[in-house]
Amino acid sequence: MKKDQPLPGRRSMFRIAACLGAAAVGGLLVSERAETPGGAPGGTGAAAGPSAAAAPPKPTSYRLRPMTAFAPPVLRRAKPPVRKRPFLEVPDTGRTMVLTFDDGPDPRYTPDILAVLREYEVRAMFFVCGEMATDNRDLLREMAADGHAVGNHTWSHPLIPMLPPSKIRDQLGRTSEVIEKTLGEAPLWYRAPYGAWNTHSFEIGADLGMEPLGWTVDTLDWMRPGTSTIVRRVLGGAAPGVIVLSHDAGGNRSQSVSALRRYLPELLEGGYRITVPRR
Repeated sequence: MKKDQPLPGRRSMFRIAACLGAAAVGGLLVSERAETPGGAPGGTGAAAGPSAAAAPPKPTSYRLRPMTAFAPPVLRRAKPPVRKRPFLEVPDTGRTMVLTFDDGPDPRYTPDILAVLREYEVRAMFFVCGEMATDNRDLLREMAADGHAVGNHTWSHPLIPMLPPSKIRDQLGRTSEVIEKTLGEAPLWYRAPYGAWNTHSFEIGADLGMEPLGWTVDTLDWMRPGTSTIVRRVLGGAAPGVIVLSHDAGGNRSQSVSALRRYLPELLEGGYRITVPRR
């Protein structure tokens, strides 16, 4: 007996393994033929005749489906930490200021504010209320197209500390949903109406992926103190990292628009860069 010749016991094992392998392959082919559209039940029709046996099996339906289980996961931005207070200024920004407008969008005043910002090629932040945004989605798209940041200012502008956690989540969640469905991404910033925050709002805002942003300079434009007074407050409070609060809805905001036309070019001439905070 040659050294490379298998022993009788091993030869028997090889034969058994070969038979089992052939049976398994045959069973697999029968199973695939049974799943092939138009095939006879049990695979008998596919096995009938030499030509049928020689024809390659048709691809089964599952092979034509996209392998979604192996698609790369959609990356979601990490949730921010739960803050104990809002950001009141933008740190380490050099000679930079942030202009913010609350309560809109309002078709009576928001387009004029957007036009002024576009004229001077600067970006601002708009903290929108859901009940206003849902009826003025075209203005949301215009804000985003011009590079402005669209933030969450609750649905109906309530006093947050007076609400239970479920209502706070509803106010913020519904507004974020409108923004995301309209712009394709959820807001990264939110602002409590009246600047009235509480622990639940910080927790819920963070869970929804948003950071809380307050302000440094309040123009009190909602009181309609006069265009010159609004301009004086903005220019008097101008400084690196300052966040200015104004409004583009919630009442007659014609003074807010007129004031923006006056103080914006003066800020730019004074060397300030108007932009939005980064996340």
